[in-house]
Amino acid sequence: MIRIPKSEYARRRKALMAQMEANSIAILPAAPVYIRNRDVEHVYRQDSDFQYLCGFPEPEAVLVLIPGRAHGECLLFCRERDPERELWDGLRAGQDGAISEYGADDAFPIGDIDDILPGLIEGRDRVYYAIGTNQEFDQHLMEWINVIRSKARQGAQPPNEFVALDHLLHDMRLYKSAAEVKVMKEAAAISARAHIRAMQASRPGLSEYHLEAELDYEFRKGGAKMPAYGSIVAAGRNACILHYRENDAPLKDGDLVLIDAGCEIDCYASDITRTFPANGSFSPEQKAIYELVLAANMAAFEQIAPGKHWNEAHEATVQVITAGLIELGLLQGELNELIASEAYKPFYMHRAGHWLGLDVHDVGDYKVGGEWRVLEPGMAMTVEPGIYIAPDNQNVAKKWRGIGVRIEDDVVVTKTGCEVLTNGVPKTVAEIEALMAAARSEAA
Repeated sequence: MIRIPKSEYARRRKALMAQMEANSIAILPAAPVYIRNRDVEHVYRQDSDFQYLCGFPEPEAVLVLIPGRAHGECLLFCRERDPERELWDGLRAGQDGAISEYGADDAFPIGDIDDILPGLIEGRDRVYYAIGTNQEFDQHLMEWINVIRSKARQGAQPPNEFVALDHLLHDMRLYKSAAEVKVMKEAAAISARAHIRAMQASRPGLSEYHLEAELDYEFRKGGAKMPAYGSIVAAGRNACILHYRENDAPLKDGDLVLIDAGCEIDCYASDITRTFPANGSFSPEQKAIYELVLAANMAAFEQIAPGKHWNEAHEATVQVITAGLIELGLLQGELNELIASEAYKPFYMHRAGHWLGLDVHDVGDYKVGGEWRVLEPGMAMTVEPGIYIAPDNQNVAKKWRGIGVRIEDDVVVTKTGCEVLTNGVPKTVAEIEALMAAARSEAA
């Protein structure tokens, strides 16, 4: 099911072509199929730029945009219908489907691309293409250019220049439409249910992978084909490893569990982190750190609005976290001096968020002309402050060591501020403890 309407893909292509130079061509290959091992393939996931412009979900495809072309501006090379292969591998759209279902003006068999594409490139002043992202296709493109060059004596004209497509396309992707926000809300709602399910299932004696299984169940139950990224389920000291991936340690009584996980719907990502006690009750030290991170999370929302710049949310989290660490005795000194010297970094070493969309770390520049980008309606991002006290940190009392807390939400900039897409997951200490207590009561 295509959740972004066909008309929106057409509008995107039209908007991109309106920014392209006259007498130019844009070429985008689909993502290749990646081998997991021997003859086993990874689950196929379309290239995000290709997906953004046409929504075509198959490999072995090439999208070609030629603004002003009388015989059609949007061309798609794709696999032909093949009843025998479709019996083994699933249905294909074919050329008719590329036109009727995905809005191409014309479509050709991918096997004919060597015969057709050089003729479409020949005589164009400029080729828009993301060089370096697909080395195999880079080689094919150079071969086609060389075919044109070999015919120069017969009057063939190779293109004058290649221009990276990324800049135009990625700036477009930064601004989410109403349809995109709707899909992202759906992904966020499914992911919220998954986090709740993991909290409800948690108890000492289980392993991290038991909670990961609860996440995966809820993702698939909600219609998501896959997680948006590798889920992090980190108990105890593992929560202090930012990109922990093993997910196989036991949950111990007294541990905090940090889960950073989200699904994707129609290739749009959600990205949620919650931290909760494995046994359902925060210790005093865990509660103190948790509530400090939550205060930073909430402070960041106040700095996300049109006219604010990208870094203001991060600056707010640094201010709150540094002040809180002083209050708890984990840092000593004057607030502004500690911030200026980045004394907080051993505890809070990452930024407060990133762009979110078709990629979990989505495209778009954070600075424009050397200055932080000013926020505008439609931009989507995460807010994810954290505090991580290393188990071997000898500069703090033992009671604090090994505590890792991150709280992450997804937000979209609106005309008046921002909308939090991930409020469906409990976030306060009281809410989390009540949810887990109710789950234990039901289990009993």
